[in-house]
Amino acid sequence: MLRTVLLTALAITLGMLQLPAQAASAECSGNSSGVSAPAGFCVEVYAKDVGALRHIAVAGDGTLYAALSRQENGGGIALLRDTDGDGRADSVRYFGDVRGTGIALHRGYLYFGETTRILRFKLSPETGLPQGEPQTVVAALPDQRQHSARGMAFDGAGHLYVDIGAPSNACQKRDRHPHSKGMDPCPLLENHGGIWRFSADKTGQRFSADHRYATGLRHTIALAWNHAADALFGVMMGRDQLHGNWPELYTVKENAELPAEEFVRIDRGDNFGWPYCYYDGFRNKLVLAPEYGGNGEKVGRCKKFEAPLVAFPAHWAPEAMVFYTGEAFPPEYRGGAFVAFHGSWNRAPLPQQGFVVAFVPFDHGKPSGHWQVFAKGFAGEQKLSSPSQARFRPVGVAVGPQGALYIADSERGWIWRVTWTGNEGTRD
Repeated sequence: MLRTVLLTALAITLGMLQLPAQAASAECSGNSSGVSAPAGFCVEVYAKDVGALRHIAVAGDGTLYAALSRQENGGGIALLRDTDGDGRADSVRYFGDVRGTGIALHRGYLYFGETTRILRFKLSPETGLPQGEPQTVVAALPDQRQHSARGMAFDGAGHLYVDIGAPSNACQKRDRHPHSKGMDPCPLLENHGGIWRFSADKTGQRFSADHRYATGLRHTIALAWNHAADALFGVMMGRDQLHGNWPELYTVKENAELPAEEFVRIDRGDNFGWPYCYYDGFRNKLVLAPEYGGNGEKVGRCKKFEAPLVAFPAHWAPEAMVFYTGEAFPPEYRGGAFVAFHGSWNRAPLPQQGFVVAFVPFDHGKPSGHWQVFAKGFAGEQKLSSPSQARFRPVGVAVGPQGALYIADSERGWIWRVTWTGNEGTRD
């Protein structure tokens, strides 16, 4: 079968793209707990046992803020500082009667994304802690149980972008049920499945369809603004259960390897085709979903939707993205995108995959080469039959003021700090 041959060929190609792991250098303690990066980089544990971590953000003074999905020590936000300059957090404080995923710094405020609202905290320049009660920036976001995490990003013109995921796999009449047809048109797209734009500096706004910026995105919490391109980028989580719902059309292997996770540029008015289409990374095109009459080959209406710039392997679960704005890393990393992948859950009976931080090189605001696995070793050495077996799962990335890359884990609440300590002659 042609698709089976293509699946095998791409799997081999993806393996070739992984960068060599680094041995600890003289300037690196080697305290990485098995996490590695390319030669010349130092990976060290910045903090342990912080809580149920989600997204992270780093202020200009080096203070790191972490969103928590469950409150820890009375707060849903952790504030971490390295007060003695040894590269490790020695001060951790908690605040905020909140819990959620999205967190970002903008013009002296800390923004936080809960399921149904976006809040902001005015921060003290001295302590980094809130001054007074939080303000509600946007209220009445959809209250949903599925894909409820809120990613966010800011442009340079005073706008706030928020992901509103679709509470569905493929907009079926009976969600995730074998042979259930898709609703056409999909009513969920009115208030879900896209990016909404609001004023970043105005409080008291309310969610409505009038604020919709782009649509056809199943769930895109990995969001970041690229100032070189003056555009929003994101990585969408693709749909599941092709074999489980349509076993006559898709094999178990095809279910594990389809569809691609899509790295996209998101402009106003764009439509990326969910739920009617999915991206086949082996055929390099959008194809019609089986819920809407597809058979794994038909294109149909999918010709009119936006295709991704980069296709990642299926089911890796992109959770966070940041563009590298520092100067400490070698030139080929500057301006590129780091993407945290949480790892798969539905590749069985094949081993689960993902659990890495990938890198996409950029030049003048556009992807300029193959993506690469940048940081790995989070899940451990054994093959995983379930994501619960993973020791760590990347869930947040941020760039510090000195150019270090920070990576957060959701399982044990650890944070790593990645720095460049080598030179051009030490890398493979």
